[in-house]
Order: sequence, then structure tokens, then C-alpha cells
Amino acid sequence: MFSVNHQKFMEMDELSLQKVPYFFIVDFLTENVEIFKEDEIEKSGLLIDFQNFSSLKKEEKLHKNIEWKSFPETMESFKTGFDEVQKNIRLGNSYLVNYTRKTKIETNLTLEEIFYHSTAKYKVFYKDFFVFFSPETFVKIVDGKILTYPMKGTIDASLENAAEILKNDKKEKAEHYTVVDLLRNDLSMVADDVKVDQFQHIDFIKTQQKDLYAMSSEISGTLKPEFDGKVGSIMQKLLPAGSILGAPKPKTLEIILNAEGYDRGYYTGVCGWFDGKNVDSCVMIRFIEKEGEDLYFKSGGGITHMSKLEDEYQEMKNKIYVPIH
Repeated sequence: MFSVNHQKFMEMDELSLQKVPYFFIVDFLTENVEIFKEDEIEKSGLLIDFQNFSSLKKEEKLHKNIEWKSFPETMESFKTGFDEVQKNIRLGNSYLVNYTRKTKIETNLTLEEIFYHSTAKYKVFYKDFFVFFSPETFVKIVDGKILTYPMKGTIDASLENAAEILKNDKKEKAEHYTVVDLLRNDLSMVADDVKVDQFQHIDFIKTQQKDLYAMSSEISGTLKPEFDGKVGSIMQKLLPAGSILGAPKPKTLEIILNAEGYDRGYYTGVCGWFDGKNVDSCVMIRFIEKEGEDLYFKSGGGITHMSKLEDEYQEMKNKIYVPIH
């Protein structure tokens, strides 16, 4: 069911066992795996800005007023896939499905300018192809420990008591519990002593369009001896990322491919930096892709049996933003 680029994951293992630093990018369906050693990054047309690794050489100034327009599909169009997802949830085929859409945008910013001027934990610009500014860590590997920080649930921060509302929202809570449970199980495939260290932590995300609160948790474990130092094997086991797929994984993937009707490509895949010892990786969300002359923003959210069409449609639109102040 999951197609696997086995050769490339083995190559990642070899490099990480030899402690050679590299950057990797894996698309949503794990069909394309790209590996860039440190000295290859610059030539590849990649710009990377992570918390503990950056390939940036210069600081660029922005000398223009930002123009930004998005052209979301109609609610009727959104509803087609939404209904398909809900039908499968009612049939018991899945209890959480991450449903995403592709929205045309127009802006006077280039992908490179968006990269330089947006603020986010993780940013990558891939020349003439895509840019993303993601708040979501996938996994970190630090001294033989593996940690993951599933992020599920967002709310408009301008609402009164927004953080409290988010924490106590039944639908968002159910979604969060499900993802934490799913990722705890996922980590158990590669680690022992898996536990939830922090539950329902609220983060503040500032953007030009609006401010948001997002809910995340922290899960950790100790890598099993057979996975120690094998970054490729670990990724192969854990992907696609549970937080942007849903649960259970194989069936939910089928539902997504059927309901979305477009190719996610690298959107919701993962990328990461191995520094010779440790790994920091992220989920590629908040994603803008270039197709011909047009730009598309890919966004979405988790659907459960409690989801309301209007709310999910609104959430998908809320996420079409650039975090430039």
C-alpha cells in the first residue's frame, strides 16, 4: 500500500551511521526521497532555515507593500470531498482524516521573498518549485532519544478566551487525543519506554492576516538498539506522518487519495537535518507551490465525526496566510 523508496532510505542509513551531515526531503507518499550532503545544499537551489541549522548567507530587506489575494474554492466544492470523508468515518473506516485543499493565490512576493521574510520554526525554499514556513516539528532525535510534537487544533487568537476555548473544544480535543495516541503507537515501532511528556500545550502563531493559537503535545521514547543511528529506517517506519494523515493509517490514506482529487506532492511530507549525530525534522505544512506561472497554497485540517462543514471550510481558509509582519 505505501510505496517506498527503499534504496534512498538505505542511503540515509549509511550516511547517518558514518555520521555524515545531510538534509533530506521526503514527499507525502514516500515516493520521492532527496538527500543533500552539506556541501551540496547551496548548488541544489535549496535555502533552509531551521532553529539549529541555516544555509542563509544574507539578510534581505523587503521594499514593497505586500499584495495578497486568495481564491478559495466554493463551499459546495469543498463539501464533495468532506462528505466522502464523513461517510467513511460513519462507516468506521477511519476516525480521523486530514482533509486538504489546493487554493490559487496571487501575490507580488516571489517564493524566495516569502522564504526570507516569513517567520516560522522551519522554512525551506526549493528554487522554482515551492516554499513553506512550518510551525510543526515531526521528530527530533537527540542522544538516542526520539521526540515528536503532534500539533492538532487551531483557533483565531482574537477571540475572547481563545486559548481556553481551544483547550476545551470537544472536537479539537478528540482530534488531539487521536493524534497523540496514533503517534505514541508509531514511536513504539522504533523506540522503547514511549511516554507523553506534555499534553495539550498552547502555542501562539503570529501572521500578517491573523493571529492563531495552536495546540501541541510532546511524546518521547528511547530508540531501540536496531534503529540506533539509522535515520532512514526510522523515517521509513514512521512515514507518512500521522498528524497530517489520520488514523488508522493505511485505510485513511485510501480515503484521502479518493476525497482530495489532487496530488499533495511534497506538501505534508517531511524534511530534516542530520548534523552528524542528531536529527531535527518538520512536517511540510503552510506550503506554497508553483505550477507553471501560478501559485497554489495547500492547506487543510483534521475531520472527525464531530466536524461541521462550515467550520472546516473556514479553518482551511484561515490557514492561507504568510507570517510576515
